[in-house]
Amino acid sequence: MKNIVVVGSQWGDEGKGKIVDWLSEQADIVIRFQGGHNAGHTLVIDGVTYKLRLLPSGIVRKNKISVIGNGVVVDPWALIDEIKEIKLKGVQIGVENLIISESANLILPFHREMDEIREDAAGKSKIGTTRRGIGPAYEDKVGRRSIRVMDLRSEKNLDQRLESVLIHHNAIRKGLGKKIFEKEKLKKDLLKIAPEILKYSQPVWLKIDQFKRKKKKILFEGAQGILLDVDHGTYPFVTSSNTVASSAATGTGCGPNSINYVLGITKAYTTRVGEGPFPTELDDHIGELLGTRGNEFGTVTSRKRRCGWFDGVLVRQTIKISGIDGIALTKLDVLDELDEIKMCIKYELDGKEIDYFPAAVEDQLMIKPIYQNFPGWKTQTNGIKNIEELPENAKNYIYAIEDFVGAKISSVSTSPEREDTILIENPFEI
Repeated sequence: MKNIVVVGSQWGDEGKGKIVDWLSEQADIVIRFQGGHNAGHTLVIDGVTYKLRLLPSGIVRKNKISVIGNGVVVDPWALIDEIKEIKLKGVQIGVENLIISESANLILPFHREMDEIREDAAGKSKIGTTRRGIGPAYEDKVGRRSIRVMDLRSEKNLDQRLESVLIHHNAIRKGLGKKIFEKEKLKKDLLKIAPEILKYSQPVWLKIDQFKRKKKKILFEGAQGILLDVDHGTYPFVTSSNTVASSAATGTGCGPNSINYVLGITKAYTTRVGEGPFPTELDDHIGELLGTRGNEFGTVTSRKRRCGWFDGVLVRQTIKISGIDGIALTKLDVLDELDEIKMCIKYELDGKEIDYFPAAVEDQLMIKPIYQNFPGWKTQTNGIKNIEELPENAKNYIYAIEDFVGAKISSVSTSPEREDTILIENPFEI
């Protein structure tokens, strides 16, 4: 049985929701392995729109088991609200189809406040976070003072863990002139919600081993994009987790040999939300056109996305870093009206040509893209399901991307609708 990891090959927002939904229909288990409720996946099934932030995409399908792995940071209140919201749309959610790792770390109210305090104080140096406490929660995890799902089982243990984490956070809050957090109030709130979280709690590593023994098909669902990876992205303008495919193993508790195929979701142009370098960004009418036709607004924050030409150098680099076997090209139809389309194939830095994205943010902000130009196709591709029916110029652009980035294109999306997909190869059947 194939186990597949789905990752974003750019800065996120590549259209993973549609592809993951299509794959989740074939999978038995769908697992989130990193990030928090800062990620947003939009699914449209039978005319009903689901906006998922923390729940895996498999949750909206019957007879699928959805898993939140140990690599995810969980805001327990946000999770309960999301479960209620999805249930109101007729989706059944219970212990039989949702599992939360007992080792998952919790996002608490002081994490959200610290996120906001830092962003507001940063001015022009702000990162552009979603202000949901993700980064501060991961900091506490690495600092070994975090509250985990399993800590909710015992009031005595929770009291001790809160004592430890609040010593740290209240010292910082005092220094910033902010009101300190009261342990007893927070403990009471956590104990009140604990039963709702603990009923889903299980050792995920053990469950995955059982799934593998039963030959279940597992889909590992990534959030954000590789260029937001804390090690391999545009640091410091990144998220606080590892978004590369290999973190599917550490974020769930299975070995890398559990992964059989890595699918990179890749937009036919480039977008970015928040601050940070963006070599091919367009601040002109074409950038506006891409944003309008592509409906480029964040699922979670509704923030307008920055838009630009396809950056082949970046995608080629993320394919190598994440071991991507094939790419699902999305939003091809957004380019239908353009006379000319460009793809970045090199950069210029300090008068010299380079063929990779440099690690230093100073260099990332200085590089200038070098483009290869392609004639547009000036006709509608929306809804096409067979590659032979695409305009010749569209096919040429697709094949040029495939050749340049060095990974096979497994599918091409020609509209937001799940059915409007040109399937070249099915990762579950290779």
